[in-house]
Amino acid sequence: MRNGTKIRWMSPRTFSNRVCRVCLAGALLTAAACSPTIDLTHALQVQDVSTGWVDAGDSDGQNKLVPLVRFKLKNSSDQKIPVLQVNAVFRPVNDEKEWGTRFQAVTGSEGLSAGATTQELTVKSDHGVTGSDPKPDLLKNSHFVDARVQLYAKYGSISWVRIAEYPVTRQLIDN
Repeated sequence: MRNGTKIRWMSPRTFSNRVCRVCLAGALLTAAACSPTIDLTHALQVQDVSTGWVDAGDSDGQNKLVPLVRFKLKNSSDQKIPVLQVNAVFRPVNDEKEWGTRFQAVTGSEGLSAGATTQELTVKSDHGVTGSDPKPDLLKNSHFVDARVQLYAKYGSISWVRIAEYPVTRQLIDN
């Protein structure tokens, strides 16, 4: 012992086990990083899509409706898609102005297996239309602004990719 530092002896077997563990962890990380990239524009099929408007309560004494989309995602690839996420961007039909964006985790670390389909996902915007008309009549108002929703997906550290776009139907639906 020098200057109060205790030197611990490591047996060759313990050292060998630690080296093996470090090498195994490195090999697993390398294999994961080298797995083929999945093109989500082809691998994901958006299914059972329905859109509409939902009652969002009152906003400054006005009735408020916000756009909503419901859908399922099917993994049509032959690979598992790990940690899948979606982002829905709601916009007016003839404008690039963003009304709202909603992020949603689809799967955790278990991923979406090849050929599997998710449960129904429901995503709604925080922003929409307001007016003094009763809520069902807002959809019939001549100043009503139609909306669209763009769906983006990503997994792992891959960048967001647009997988679909749909018009939001002028119908009032239950949330």
